[in-house]
Amino acid sequence: MRRILVTGSLGQIGSELVPALRERHGAQSVVASYHRTKPDVDDGLSEYLDCTDPQQIEDVVQRYDIGVIYHLAALLSAVAEAKPQAAWDVNMGSLHNVLEVARRNGCALFFPSSIGAFGPNTPKQGTPQDTIQRPNTIYGVTKVSGELLCDYYTTRYGIDTRGLRFPGLISHVTVPGGGTTDYAVDIFYQAIQHRRYTCFLRPDTRLDMMYMPDAVRAACDVMETDPTALKHRNAFNVTAMSITPEELAVEIRNHIPNFVMEYEVDPVRQAIADSWPQSMDDSEARAQWRWSPEFDLSRMTAEMLKKLRIKLT
Repeated sequence: MRRILVTGSLGQIGSELVPALRERHGAQSVVASYHRTKPDVDDGLSEYLDCTDPQQIEDVVQRYDIGVIYHLAALLSAVAEAKPQAAWDVNMGSLHNVLEVARRNGCALFFPSSIGAFGPNTPKQGTPQDTIQRPNTIYGVTKVSGELLCDYYTTRYGIDTRGLRFPGLISHVTVPGGGTTDYAVDIFYQAIQHRRYTCFLRPDTRLDMMYMPDAVRAACDVMETDPTALKHRNAFNVTAMSITPEELAVEIRNHIPNFVMEYEVDPVRQAIADSWPQSMDDSEARAQWRWSPEFDLSRMTAEMLKKLRIKLT
């Protein structure tokens, strides 16, 4: 079996995807690449890799006989909006580099898209798999462009590209990293440590969310599905829950009764959130590769608090 390469392996998704892939395929079958920081502990293969350098990608792919690439390296929504040129260079430049290497070496590719690929004219409720995508953020523009570029490489060159439109992702492994939905991660840290959190979104801001174990399983499952079963590739809507900050706070109070939620709205991140869907229709993912989440709001909240209490003590 050819090996798997994960770019951005120390990021929000990669930190949990790499161990999951190694559990499925073996530690020596997965190469975790890092850019600025080398992992302190690594029980498998790892390599320094700057995805803006196509030759470095080519060298790693050939040296390890890579057959599948999970390309996760990217700047997230709020960070991208503050650095739009860097966001384009990193998000699109690196994707094009990886696609070219995949084309030359016969690799399959996973590309994570996002609810950010939609925009203010997209239907807010039950957002369809196929609908208008006119985002008003540079992050969203790179995600739509990435979906289209992956489709092009599939139809033009026959590269097996697949992707998911992730909602906000909630994880106990990595700290918030500059995303608009990161309130739903930071709130747990603050609830445990200080019993108080100041949210940068309005209390009624409804967005799709997913607990990271579900997201990791979805990424693995879609890449392992028989390609003849897939009508869509880039990218499937997937979601697990549609919640507001206030609903999350209420659920946390079931475990920490004296938790206090306050609000200081950040206009930039609120505008980004307002341009995104409130709930996505993921029926195509359920039909084509049997997607189904395991965690709802209640189960996710209980596990997040349990895991973080252990981590923070």
